[in-house]
Amino acid sequence: MGHWWVRNIVEPGKLPLLLALTAFVLTFVVTRVITRLIRAGKGPFRNVSAGGLHIHHVVPGVVLTVVGGFGAVASDRHGAGGALAAVVFGIGAGLVLDEFALILHLQDVYWTEEGRQSVEAVVLTAALVGLLLAGFVPFGVNDLTQEELTDRGTVIANVAANFVLSLVALSKGKTRTAVFGAIVPLVALVGALRLARPDSFWARRFYGRRPRARARATLRAYRHDRRWTPRSRAVQDWIGGRPDPDPARLPGGRR
Repeated sequence: MGHWWVRNIVEPGKLPLLLALTAFVLTFVVTRVITRLIRAGKGPFRNVSAGGLHIHHVVPGVVLTVVGGFGAVASDRHGAGGALAAVVFGIGAGLVLDEFALILHLQDVYWTEEGRQSVEAVVLTAALVGLLLAGFVPFGVNDLTQEELTDRGTVIANVAANFVLSLVALSKGKTRTAVFGAIVPLVALVGALRLARPDSFWARRFYGRRPRARARATLRAYRHDRRWTPRSRAVQDWIGGRPDPDPARLPGGRR
């Protein structure tokens, strides 16, 4: 175990990345536990206010992210300074992305349906950093032999091709597939080959005069959403808490 740790984590300089990811995930978990306790009115925790102004935890998160980011740039990856900066950066990033939806919508949507986007951003970020930590290089160029490393043309072609596939998947409305496809090439290929979602740029551009393709895309999106959306929502509720009900959707509410 010690040999594996030194060879795969310490020597490649991945310890700061591991520390940052650990701090990021733990910060998100602790923050969600505290906010859910505050929401339920349990425990000693309360919202932080100054002069009647509610201070969202994205504010100290931004400060910590800036401090940790510049500290990491100025530090040696193999030194104690780099490790400390990575932890500070991970804590700050966890606080910031926990309120990603607030930044996106420029309003407090933490416990609303739109607030689920914060959970999605955190899960997606943790997954991508985990892939990088496991040894994957962006755009899927990983595990290259010495001969492949000398062939720069092949490497550039692989990077460019996979980047194009990821862009195609993104234009088809498959955001998660496109992002993960930037790391794992087969994912981008699948996303690029499958039908686009009916509300995507690709569908509007290429399915306008193809009613059969448009109908198939609509049916496939409906079946996919009906099957996976409830499961995705259940996981998001378990991680981040159930959103407050929308008054407009309640019986008697204004639609």
